[in-house]
Amino acid sequence: MADNGITTFQGIPVASEGVNPTAFFALTRRKREPEAARTFAGMGLVDNVTIRKSDILSAIRVRVTGTITTDKNTSGTVATTSAFPYGLLKNVKLTANGQSNLIDCSGVALKFREFAANPELTDRGVSRSVSGSSVTQGTLSKNSENWGLGQSQTGIDDDDYDFELDFVIPVAEDDRDLSGAVFCQTSSMDINVQLQWANVSDLFTLTGGASVTVAADVVVETEKFSIPVVNGIMVVPDLSLFHSIVQTNYTALSTGENQVRLIGQGAGKQLLRLWARVINGSTPKPLAVNATNYGLQSWVYGTNERPESYNDGQSIRESNEFTYGQDVAAVWGIFCHEFASRNAFRDTVDMGQTSELRLSTYIQSGVSLSSPVLEYVQETVFAAGV
Repeated sequence: MADNGITTFQGIPVASEGVNPTAFFALTRRKREPEAARTFAGMGLVDNVTIRKSDILSAIRVRVTGTITTDKNTSGTVATTSAFPYGLLKNVKLTANGQSNLIDCSGVALKFREFAANPELTDRGVSRSVSGSSVTQGTLSKNSENWGLGQSQTGIDDDDYDFELDFVIPVAEDDRDLSGAVFCQTSSMDINVQLQWANVSDLFTLTGGASVTVAADVVVETEKFSIPVVNGIMVVPDLSLFHSIVQTNYTALSTGENQVRLIGQGAGKQLLRLWARVINGSTPKPLAVNATNYGLQSWVYGTNERPESYNDGQSIRESNEFTYGQDVAAVWGIFCHEFASRNAFRDTVDMGQTSELRLSTYIQSGVSLSSPVLEYVQETVFAAGV
């Protein structure tokens, strides 16, 4: 909002004449720099990183490199769970300029978003071990990463297993036009990243006194854009939006139709993507996305308006593979209602106009549910004043 020649973006006052996207993109310089490098806090603990006050922040990258040491204690056993390895990053929280938890989701959600938002990126041909078999698509893994162990791997021997994982925290919705990027060039700016690491029991199943030790280093890097100065005035792009990714867990699931009201609805918010998965079973694992497990999949608003519906789980899985160029459901059981891939602001859902917006997922009657959890993730952009 402008007042006496001043525009406030994300709570930061900027001279109105300095808002010039054309001049900014002609003069800015992209930067990539380390923000922190440390030994990670440990399993079940939290690392907090404060981002330096400079430039315009587009993305934060987190690289975790370490060693998994297993000890069966003679008669015990060691196995990995279905959350391995990206569940190592149990939760990420990003707070910026008075907006709490702009990003509040798991490492698995971040991996999916990285591939969904980058059609040139693919996991096809990257071989990983899943349940004892070699899988070459759907792992959400890059070839430069190293899992160290397989997902749902049993009978793991005593040894040291090196691993390297990479996560991207997308501060901006789009790193080309910088929608949602955060203005950092002010002493009043405050931006913090909280990295919550999983418990050992989240990633490993141990019996007979067996143990697992994880030693790792964490490197946090930022992608920023310099702020040009023209005639003594800082030149910036349009920073009127925030970008948010928030994950919610819903447990009141049953067979048949489940309609889940999305949290955080309100005027000024545009829904870009809505993705989900069901974790089920006494040994929790993702419910396979197919017609056997899932019936009608849709999003609903008002009384019963269903703009888009998929006949069953296989239908939405095939649609997602067509959109992303890879089978994102294959390993992690993710299915997505996509509104941004073809024309972001034509197809996005206005959360202020679609009252009582809900995710509808039908679970087939033949599915045996045991402590099921629906993890759903909303990616939105919204006006900085909302």
